[in-house]
Amino acid sequence: MRETSFVPKGAAEFHIDHDGPAKEYYFLLLPQLTMLALSSAIEPLRVANQVSQKELYRWFTLSNGGVPVQCSNNIAITPDDDLINVPRQARVFVCGGTEPMQMLNSRTTSWVSRQARFGVPVGAICTGAFSLAKAGLLAGRKFTVHWENQPAFAESFPDLVPSANLFEIDGDLMTAAGGSASADMMLGIIETDFGRDFAVVVSDMCLHGRSNATATLQKSAYSAALGTRNPKLIKAMQLMRENAEDPLTLDEIAAELDISRRQLERTFKTHLGATPKQYYNNLRVERAYALLSETEMAVLDVAIATGFTSSVALSRRFRARYGMVPGAFRKQWNTPLKSEE
Repeated sequence: MRETSFVPKGAAEFHIDHDGPAKEYYFLLLPQLTMLALSSAIEPLRVANQVSQKELYRWFTLSNGGVPVQCSNNIAITPDDDLINVPRQARVFVCGGTEPMQMLNSRTTSWVSRQARFGVPVGAICTGAFSLAKAGLLAGRKFTVHWENQPAFAESFPDLVPSANLFEIDGDLMTAAGGSASADMMLGIIETDFGRDFAVVVSDMCLHGRSNATATLQKSAYSAALGTRNPKLIKAMQLMRENAEDPLTLDEIAAELDISRRQLERTFKTHLGATPKQYYNNLRVERAYALLSETEMAVLDVAIATGFTSSVALSRRFRARYGMVPGAFRKQWNTPLKSEE
């Protein structure tokens, strides 16, 4: 384990009356982890030390075998150590990213289970929740995972339901959806440890517009792209997302919204430049894309899970959208990627 100063120099200062031991965090790096989510979790800890000029926190990175881990942006991180047993008073976060199911293996899953069994609080960042689910740590608990990966999570762990929130704190279980949500979660920890005023200073130093409520929803792709707050449109899109496996008819959606089908079609055309049917089909094909790339489901099972009547029907839509049939896509996607063993 590295021996280094965790207290960088800085001009800003905030006095903290604390002379106790530093709180330690261990980040388990899975292959293809999202660097943004990892750095968003660590930087608030660094800034807290910097502005207090005290070692309030210490952080370490681990990997299977202690080998460098390539992030989803192709940057490699050299961890501090192998899968060691961490101190009970420390906290572990499993950090995932793309290809969450493929990047799991028996050694990391066993290590996660063992740390939890020894009384170490184990949480997750981004798709690290897949590892916790595989280890059996999420049953009956509130947790979250990035919205893009929720379809694959639901297929892999049908008995577990992640929330749509940025982060969740359920007792000693802490999970963040990824991206800057990791910073929101860590700022919440800092506030609990040293008070709101200190957390505000750290947030300002990070230039981070903090969302300090666990009930804050993740910004999904459809809401970010809308450029509108039209409630009927948002509700229609939500209904489509919730009913991808058994698609609703446009008449059923219009009835649910208490508007006419013609009004529904006009709303989609005005705000999205597409018909409701086109949007619905694209949404289901995008879900199929996620399942093909993040699970080992058969193409027929993916077709059924996304509301297509057959693998042929899925293939036709998939080729129109992505230029290749699902089988060719999966072969191309999986060839260069190897699971961690």
